Amino acid sequence: MRKATGISRRTAAGEYSAGGVVTRSGKVLLVKVRNLRGEAVWTLPKGHLEAGETPRRAALREVEEETGWRCRIVGPLPLARYMFTRNGRLVRKLVRWYRMVPEARTGVHDAGEILAVQWATAAQARKKLRYHSDLQLMRSLAPAASGFRPASGTKARKRQ
Repeated sequence: MRKATGISRRTAAGEYSAGGVVTRSGKVLLVKVRNLRGEAVWTLPKGHLEAGETPRRAALREVEEETGWRCRIVGPLPLARYMFTRNGRLVRKLVRWYRMVPEARTGVHDAGEILAVQWATAAQARKKLRYHSDLQLMRSLAPAASGFRPASGTKARKRQ
């Protein structure tokens, strides 16, 4: 099957990442990064797996590198699957997410990759998060009470 871009789904590159939804006192930890178009966007901390690394270990490492917080996993969250185009090539992304709580501040975030780190309330996160998969993930935490429903008139962007 070909998309309008002329890119075949069969030739898509596959990527696997892991990350964490870190919560504390009713707030969630967000990171501000640049997307593939160079735009600054708020998202959740995550990254690729190193050779031989488990998804759990990668998620803990990535959260600490990106936020400066050492965390503990308290449970799994739903997988996120999405596709995007990088350098003219379709990429199929699979992200293993974990719910986490912070244990200790270990330093500062990776300033080379992360523009800012912020603890946000549900209302603040709903306004800041732009990727559909992030908003879906937040809703999975506590669907009835999380406050992570798209704000009226807010259109979630596809992850880049």
